[in-house]
Amino acid sequence: MSDLKIPRDRDDDYGVAAVKARQELVRDRTGSPLEHVASHSLDPATLPGNIENFVGVAQVPIGLAGPLLVNGEHAQGEFLVPLATTEGTLVASYSRGMKLCREAGGITTTVLDDRMQRAPVFSFESAREARAFGEWLDANFEPIAAAAQTTTSSGKLLEIQQFSVSKLLYTRFNYSTGDAAGQNMTGKATFAACAWIKQNYPGELHFLLEGQFATDKKTSVVNMLHTRGKRVVAEITLPAALVEEHMNVSTDKLWAARLRGQLGSIMSVTNNNGNHSANGITAVFIATGQDVANVAESSAMYGFTELLPNGDLYASVTLPSLIIATYGGGTGLATQRECLEVMDCYGSGKVRKLAEIIAATVLAGELSLGSAVVAEEWVQAHDDLGRNRP
Repeated sequence: MSDLKIPRDRDDDYGVAAVKARQELVRDRTGSPLEHVASHSLDPATLPGNIENFVGVAQVPIGLAGPLLVNGEHAQGEFLVPLATTEGTLVASYSRGMKLCREAGGITTTVLDDRMQRAPVFSFESAREARAFGEWLDANFEPIAAAAQTTTSSGKLLEIQQFSVSKLLYTRFNYSTGDAAGQNMTGKATFAACAWIKQNYPGELHFLLEGQFATDKKTSVVNMLHTRGKRVVAEITLPAALVEEHMNVSTDKLWAARLRGQLGSIMSVTNNNGNHSANGITAVFIATGQDVANVAESSAMYGFTELLPNGDLYASVTLPSLIIATYGGGTGLATQRECLEVMDCYGSGKVRKLAEIIAATVLAGELSLGSAVVAEEWVQAHDDLGRNRP
């Protein structure tokens, strides 16, 4: 049996002695000096609730893309967007797309929906019992919502969707969550609601708090259709001459490439029909302290373009499940808070503003990469900016 044990201090596990003991363990066992991992400016005392067995930091380069001109309902004006990445050409590509969109008058953004789920599944002896429970659930929404409300001051149960199969009833408890992403909040609130249901329902039932129908941190059609997090649209109309000037490609060629890409997306059954939405989203997530695993859902995208009669190009992206926060989680940590503050997106009342900035960033990136592929500049750009070999 292994004698390897990670040092912990029950009284002060984020103190100097505990952190140093873990660093020494790594040095003794592996020979790695941890010269850079162990160097940081943040205070470990701020980390309880964010990390366990703290040993140091991962330093990811941050570049500024922009200015990004957004004509939103919550984000208005020019923004510098911090992107944390190790992929050469990424920041340059997004900045190029942002320049094109800025000269075209900016990107219009709209948040269409905002909700977070927990999805219990209820089990019965027959389909008829499951149906009867669904009817009871509808009739008792108000007390169920009140039970959920006892656990949170910022979350609110909006509705309970029902999906029947066999003798099971799958549900989606939909909440508004304020400026928090809300996965933990909705889990706690739904557990309280289910406890009330079990105590008050006149028949017998069994439930699992999560029936895998919220598809937490997994791409799914249900979330793309019904929204998880923020559903946000970014759109712009690009003059044909401007596209030709900045992207070295005509709008009709971009449109033709879009049609071919649509078919490829259908054949491969992807979670979006665009080029690289996950790139910009991940880079913003790392910079601003989002839960990066949520990129699995957040990168889902519906891209839509239209070649107008005068040759101009309408382009839009819809992000149906963008899961972000401007309060709580990792957003308050030292560097992450600073990156949010760069965009004036830290704290309460800012989450929809951040959603609009991210959607606009994604659209700019889609236009830039799509143009580079059609203009046959993609490979050369990576050769020029993306090569850093030891």
